[in-house]
Amino acid sequence: MKKLITTAVCLVSLNVSAQKWQQGYFFDIKGNKVPGLIQNNPGGKGPVKNEGFIVYKDNPKANEIKLSAGEIKYFVAGQDSFIVAHPPSYETWPKAELDFVKVELDEPLKLYTYNGSSGKGGGGFRLAPSFSGGFGTGGYGGGGVGISLGGGGGNNGGYARGATYYFGTSVGDMSQITPMNFVDVMTDIMADEPQVVEAIQQGKFSLNKMDNLLNYYRKLKAARQN
Repeated sequence: MKKLITTAVCLVSLNVSAQKWQQGYFFDIKGNKVPGLIQNNPGGKGPVKNEGFIVYKDNPKANEIKLSAGEIKYFVAGQDSFIVAHPPSYETWPKAELDFVKVELDEPLKLYTYNGSSGKGGGGFRLAPSFSGGFGTGGYGGGGVGISLGGGGGNNGGYARGATYYFGTSVGDMSQITPMNFVDVMTDIMADEPQVVEAIQQGKFSLNKMDNLLNYYRKLKAARQN
């Protein structure tokens, strides 16, 4: 029995270790594409203060290299894409002034998620004013203040509930999605799926059910494209 338990623990440890690395690539600031293995949610201290980072190696036996957000434009790990971004001008990110956001939906009006994924610690607390008229893209009103509790640290490749969601035509004009602008923003982002739009406008989804909404949208879109 002791032998079986030891074997199981070893297998679990190997599986966790394997999950840290994903096949992918990154583009450096000169536009060069560099394929290899990537850890997109590493722990520890990054090479540059106030910048998120990834860990890269070009093959399983190669030495690991830490690359700060300022050294690359974007990267792909597994099926997920991440792009370098600053927080919007009316916000601060608790861990880094330059970090990565996940490209959740690459539509004309894009959806991004952020949880302070790379480096030491988690997403933390963010306070984001959301004045009437919105920011960046404009037209998405809603007074008051949007408060987000960021996701924790760890080596999870995806973003769990608690991530902060942003919208914009690019990371240069992204603004936070709040309960006040959720319906208008998500209606625009998902406008190519009328069934999803109807569900949003009927109140069947909300900001804290974004995962469910994304799954529903992707399912309908995949079915239409097949």
